Amino acid sequence: MGFVIRLVVNAAALLVVAYLVPGIHVSGFVGALIAALILGIVNAVLKPILVLLSLPLEILTLGLFTLVINALLFWLVGAIGFGMRVDGFWPAFWGALVMSIVSWILSAITGADRPARTRA
Repeated sequence: MGFVIRLVVNAAALLVVAYLVPGIHVSGFVGALIAALILGIVNAVLKPILVLLSLPLEILTLGLFTLVINALLFWLVGAIGFGMRVDGFWPAFWGALVMSIVSWILSAITGADRPARTRA
C-alpha cells in the first residue's frame, strides 16, 4: 500500500511541477502516474550507478553534482515521452528540484515517508 501512496504522491508532485515550471508538460493524471513510475524505476536503477561513477565530482562539489544527475534523469524520463515532456536541461534542473521539494512536502502530509507499523 505504501508503494501506491508514494506513486500517487509523486504523480501529484509531477502535476504541480508541470504547473509551476515552464518547459515541463504532463498529459494528465494518468500520464503523471506513468511518468512517476518510470521516474522511480530510473532513479532506483540508474542513479546509484551514476553517483558511483561521478564520485570524484560528488566529492569535489560536496554533493551538489547530485542536482545535475537528478536533472539528467528527469530529462531522460521526459525524453522517453510516456506522459511527460521536458524541453531542455534547465527546465529539467528546476523541475527535478521543485519535484523533490513538493514530493517531500506531500509525503510529510500524507505520511508516505513513515515506515509501516508492524504488529507485535
